[in-house]
Amino acid sequence: MDERVQKQLLLLFATLLFCAISFFLFDKPLTLFFHQFDAGLWHSVWKTITTAGQSEWYLVGGLLLFAGFRKRNRRFSTGGLLLFSTVAVSGLAADLLKIIFGRARPKLLLQQGIYGFDVFGWHVEHAWTSFPSGHSATALSAALTLSLLFPRFKLAFIAAGVLIAASRIVLCQHYLSDIVAGSVLGGVTAVLLYQRYFRTALDETATI
Repeated sequence: MDERVQKQLLLLFATLLFCAISFFLFDKPLTLFFHQFDAGLWHSVWKTITTAGQSEWYLVGGLLLFAGFRKRNRRFSTGGLLLFSTVAVSGLAADLLKIIFGRARPKLLLQQGIYGFDVFGWHVEHAWTSFPSGHSATALSAALTLSLLFPRFKLAFIAAGVLIAASRIVLCQHYLSDIVAGSVLGGVTAVLLYQRYFRTALDETATI
């Protein structure tokens, strides 16, 4: 088996194992803890942070970079297309997985005591689309993509992505396992698309 495939399978196994452990040990206690602070300035600050995980910022921004720099700077143009692609693909994948897994969001736990999955229940209503976190997938896919384009600010981008993902727990919109799964999905999507379709183009334009 190819070494890269082995690493990908290992990452998948580690992610699933952590999510399973978190489901039983961490998810509910963290939600109940942060629910105590679900008001006031604390809530407002985190609500502002979480808006940075909305995919439209990066989809529109990526398209604008691609169109605006297509004839002036091929690196920025290609980078814009990569940003759009990673956010779009990870977002669509997250949406599909949400429908398949049908996990009850924290609000159902807090309001009705409902906790768990309804796998293949094919739920499309918001209350049953908790796993994985779409905001986390967007945040980490965008953070890794921007890190590839602007490596000098890599730590800042990754930190911002993690902060956005964490906001989903603080606001009781997702469980810990949701954001871990979403973050891994976003990160893997960015790496795979970059290596398979964009690496050569970006390397060739690195000095332009």
